[in-house]
Amino acid sequence: MKLLLFQIPREIMETQAVEKGDIRFFELAYFEANIINLEKLTVQVELTNFVSPNADLIPKDVLCKIKKWSDYIDYWAIDWNFQNDTFMQGWVAYRTRKDRKLLLISDKHTYDKPGKYRILVKVIDIFGNDTTQAFDVEVI
Repeated sequence: MKLLLFQIPREIMETQAVEKGDIRFFELAYFEANIINLEKLTVQVELTNFVSPNADLIPKDVLCKIKKWSDYIDYWAIDWNFQNDTFMQGWVAYRTRKDRKLLLISDKHTYDKPGKYRILVKVIDIFGNDTTQAFDVEVI
């Protein structure tokens, strides 16, 4: 048995798009990240891998420019204290047209007090699809 996760596009609610056959379901991407505990109450997040199962949809002239896994990422953001509701962006790294570099390690984040926190990392790929992953951490 093979199980695949697909993102349901929001355009599915538009009857004209459905009738035209413009709706596409993309298999979800996957990423790996490390939570780095630094000095007291301080952490950083480092992206270490990203896998896009949709590489076959990239035009050949663009695909030849992709050299490493991070080239599939357009931007990524972090909610340092996710409360299982709204994503509150506390840090972000993104590419611009002039500067194509992307930071793969976040700035340091210091919490006000020790405790258990949930860090939510959101990665948006070059297709505009977002992939999120939560990390439970305890800071001392």
